[in-house]
Amino acid sequence: MNDADMVSIAQLEAFLKGVDGAITFSPDTKGYANKQKMYDWIGLAMSRFAYWRVSKKERGIILSYIQKVTGLSRIQIKRLVRRKKSLGRLRVKTEGRNSFPIWYAPADIALLVETDNAHGRISGNATKRIMEREYQVFKKLEYERISCVSVSHLYNIRSTSRQYQSHSLHVAKTKAVQRDIGIRKKPNAYGKPGYLRVDTVHQGDLDKEKGVYHINLVDEVTQWEIIGCVRGISEQFLAPLLIELLERFPFVILGFHSDNGGEYINQIVARLLNKLMIEQTKSRSRRTNDNALVEGKNGSRIRKYMGYIHIPRHHAQVINQFYRDHMDVYLNYHRPCGFATEKIDEKGKIKKVYDLYRIPYEALRSHLNASEFLKEGVSLEILDKIAYQKSDNECAALMQKAKIKLFKNIMR
Repeated sequence: MNDADMVSIAQLEAFLKGVDGAITFSPDTKGYANKQKMYDWIGLAMSRFAYWRVSKKERGIILSYIQKVTGLSRIQIKRLVRRKKSLGRLRVKTEGRNSFPIWYAPADIALLVETDNAHGRISGNATKRIMEREYQVFKKLEYERISCVSVSHLYNIRSTSRQYQSHSLHVAKTKAVQRDIGIRKKPNAYGKPGYLRVDTVHQGDLDKEKGVYHINLVDEVTQWEIIGCVRGISEQFLAPLLIELLERFPFVILGFHSDNGGEYINQIVARLLNKLMIEQTKSRSRRTNDNALVEGKNGSRIRKYMGYIHIPRHHAQVINQFYRDHMDVYLNYHRPCGFATEKIDEKGKIKKVYDLYRIPYEALRSHLNASEFLKEGVSLEILDKIAYQKSDNECAALMQKAKIKLFKNIMR
């Protein structure tokens, strides 16, 4: 703007009356160069009209003129006036705004990405526990800083960090049956390992062809989990697999609790459990929480890692081998589980708070008489070798690599 002919306050006042409400100025202030030009013009205008030597009323006219031409607010212009007075010249600030110091470096976020990709982005509490174990148990010094992250800030990093977002990977009801097999009650483990919760997960149908079935067994006290895969849920296929799954537990099995599905409530399974001196119980009607533990694991374990797509029945053997060779070690020695603490409020209502996250093996090891529950030929020293042979992330990475290879073979 060329305003060299305007040299008096009276001309400014006439200008403001002439353009009042009729003309709007929109100067281009994008970029450093354009903004500096505007600052230079403001400084020249203040010098030309002798801003510091005129009266208070005339200063107001000068400020109104600058405000009209630049489009800045009155507060911004007064701030620039103070800066001009203290520094003698207006310059665009190039330094950044005040901000909180960055504590977690890109290397720390990369470790979080690696952990989440390996474990499939599990809950914040479980992820924090894994990173603590990487530093404290497996002595990986690079995890020292990220292991101290709070759970809430961990979720902040997941949702706001561009580095994280660019590198991270992102059931039918059964009919009620009436059978005299099994005791209809909620089992009580009395704080001892060996009481299992059992459920079946179907991998879907395709063109009227059944997919594989996953058999999920979870210990109530330690949350030790063993998963198997079978072609069908008839006695012909299920009985041999149940024997194998029960043998894969390191401790003696004392209880077997399932829903009322016919795959478990039948004479063959009853005779098998009776022979092994295992108490068989089944869920009560209208008590949906009786088998809630294993049903929650169905989603966070089987569905998370195997998905929902149809898998033909002839792949059951290789999937079961994948569970035996990789998932058994990963789930029980390297993946944290939430353990609930029951708290009673003022009204007497019991509320479960998941304030403790442990590896299932840690839960077994912490038991006062842990060695007394182990099977013959199994010792804590043997289990220790399995538990600390690899770190949590290393075991998870091997499991994910094996899973990718498994699905490539299935899709082929």
